Amino acid sequence: MAIRLQFLGGVRTVTGSMHLVESETAKVLLDCGLFQGRRDEFYERNSKFTFCPRQIDALILSHAHIDHCGNIPSLVKQGLRCKIFCTHATRDLTKLMLEDSGKIQEEDIRYVNKINRRLGLPLRKPLYTRQEALRAAKRRFQVISYNQQICVAKNIFLTLYDAGHILGSAIVVLDIQEAQHKVRIGYAVDLGRKNLPMLNDPHMPSGLDYLIVESTYGGRIHSPIQEAKNKLRDSIIRTIERKGKIIIPAFSLERTQEVLYFLSELVREQQIPLIPIYVDSPLATEITEVFKYHHIYMNTKTQKAIEAGRSPFEFLHLHFIRDQKQSKALNTEKRPMVIIAGSGMCESGRILHHLKNNIEDSRNTILIVGFMAQDTLGRRIVERQRYVKIFGIEYELNAEVVIVDAFSAHADREELVELIGRCMPLKNIFLVHGEMDQCKALADVLTQNNMPAYIPSWREQVILA
Repeated sequence: MAIRLQFLGGVRTVTGSMHLVESETAKVLLDCGLFQGRRDEFYERNSKFTFCPRQIDALILSHAHIDHCGNIPSLVKQGLRCKIFCTHATRDLTKLMLEDSGKIQEEDIRYVNKINRRLGLPLRKPLYTRQEALRAAKRRFQVISYNQQICVAKNIFLTLYDAGHILGSAIVVLDIQEAQHKVRIGYAVDLGRKNLPMLNDPHMPSGLDYLIVESTYGGRIHSPIQEAKNKLRDSIIRTIERKGKIIIPAFSLERTQEVLYFLSELVREQQIPLIPIYVDSPLATEITEVFKYHHIYMNTKTQKAIEAGRSPFEFLHLHFIRDQKQSKALNTEKRPMVIIAGSGMCESGRILHHLKNNIEDSRNTILIVGFMAQDTLGRRIVERQRYVKIFGIEYELNAEVVIVDAFSAHADREELVELIGRCMPLKNIFLVHGEMDQCKALADVLTQNNMPAYIPSWREQVILA
């Protein structure tokens, strides 16, 4: 039997990453992300697997973003018994992310079933509950360090390299040594950028035969990361002069911590006036504690700053809010302040309350620091629609909207070409984790640079050796 690779998720889209590597003696799964889509498709895609979970010999987790780890509870419910290999930071972050995912699904289903009862429609169940997520998070995680090779299944050896994407993220390398075949596979989904705050640059492995790589921004060029800090500074100063508030919708994992990093620099460099800065998110607060604990995964500059008492997560006038009453109290405060809250696309969570109370005041600023998907409240704000609905009520968008697109933690086209070039020569490069236009754009530029490129289809299987 040959060595096979099957693309089971995160193909021609940026959601639900999952790939199966199968040799003569073992089956190894790369990631098990949650596919996001309309409710029926979400349940259908995430609850059914083309393989028997009980037969998987090892699950390798590249990082803790929910589109890479979020469907592990479904695997466990259906019989997964193998170890889950990842870095220490990824393990701790994944536990928080899975619990939150289960909680959100329970809340969503409660809302849907209220409507279904009224309409006489069948009641639905969540894909998994918070308790099921917690049970999955207690499975047999085995943490390994970067650059450490271990045997994860018969004749299959794993090494993780720093991907520079989020805390603890990894480029996965599998060395498969069957009797007649020897194959080295790299899995670089997702890849970070150079000079990101806190993180090291991606460490690309050598000697690969095949590379599975993301193409999220395969056709785009990012603004310099320093631009994010400058725009943040200018927006805060401008809003304070109007005696307004700065409202920042941000994902709890990585984006909130990146914003805090720049805010801490601006405060210490006295580039902005001293005003209260609130992180209004229990999940972001928990995740930030994990960042503090795992600072060894950060770059040398950040580690030295922390050791010298200049932690980006501990500075003057920074407050973390868990309690709901404290969160609500911010709405009656009239003084200038910065409020960072989730969700990142403004679809749920405490950010909705802050937007409801501040969006109609022209003194305030809504600072967008991440991608806003189509048909979300965040996208409508980005498009500066005159009226937007929050909790079913229409509000006039009078607040200033500032879009900072330099925060992306994904490599852009030029960075991807450079990073992939370091791995050459390669027998083939499989482009995943990108919308089709971005995949094609990256494939074209790789071909122009004499590098092989292939865009697989969902569930397609290829023979590697």
